[in-house]
Amino acid sequence: MRQTGVRGMRPGRTPSIVERITSDPRSTPFSVEFYPPRNEKEEQRLWRAVRTFEQLHPAFVSLTYGAGGSTRDRTVRIAGQIATETTLLPVAHLTAVDHSISELRGLVGSYADRGIVNLLALRGDPPGDPLGDWVMHPEGVEYAEELVRLIRELGDFHVGVASFPEGHYRAKDLDHDTYYLLNKLRAGADYSITQMFFEVEDYLRLRDRVVAADPVQGEKPIIPGLLPITSLKQVRKIVELSGSQIPPYLEERLARAAGSGPEEDRAEVRKVGIELATKMSERLIAEGAPCLHFCTLNFSRATQEVLTNLGLAPVPA
Repeated sequence: MRQTGVRGMRPGRTPSIVERITSDPRSTPFSVEFYPPRNEKEEQRLWRAVRTFEQLHPAFVSLTYGAGGSTRDRTVRIAGQIATETTLLPVAHLTAVDHSISELRGLVGSYADRGIVNLLALRGDPPGDPLGDWVMHPEGVEYAEELVRLIRELGDFHVGVASFPEGHYRAKDLDHDTYYLLNKLRAGADYSITQMFFEVEDYLRLRDRVVAADPVQGEKPIIPGLLPITSLKQVRKIVELSGSQIPPYLEERLARAAGSGPEEDRAEVRKVGIELATKMSERLIAEGAPCLHFCTLNFSRATQEVLTNLGLAPVPA
């Protein structure tokens, strides 16, 4: 690995995400997303999920980064442990919010010291209220495309970015959303991972918009992000914070499954969620999606059940 700009780049060559998903023997590989735990109990749960997925051989795993960098240290530490203590290929998230350029350089160096060269460059959500006003750090960067350039200038890193099938809630319309995604790809991003969505058509239209606007950048993989729903209350909160939407027909179906009691019937909601994620995955595979990226919430069973339905994993024990 050529050393340029940051210290500690280890010898040898870590594959990029594009290389990993295009060389996977499966027609459609899968990947999973974890988030940094807040306490020891959650960390134990995370590592159980990590070890379960390690046996299923995902193309890569990603580790998120809390709003305003609130989980920065845990993200760096755990991503490093995954890189050195497992056979998994980690992608570490990096956000621009509340960070100076100097701090961002230091974080990229911290990842490099741990042998992590696959990064997901995100503008990030404001701390406190993810839907609140986004305020640029006075010594930082304003857009994710600037973060992509910064990372690429620091060494032989492989960079991904986020994309939004429904359009980012801060974008004026879908054309502007496509414009910002193309800026990130042109800045040097190799691929994008979408925010979770519930209508496959939204993903297909995103892919078509990118190809129509710039056929060259349209060759770069757009990896669909999927959430196997296991709780109506939980998914409502997630979409509220992300600015995405649950389609009315799905909201109604989940509400019927949850029941009218004081506590939702999570077993019935889960059945609907697994069925939906399976059908979406089947359609995405048929439409040529380059990889299926599952948000696990640090649990393994729901995603494993979907993978089993697709013939990509054995039946969970």
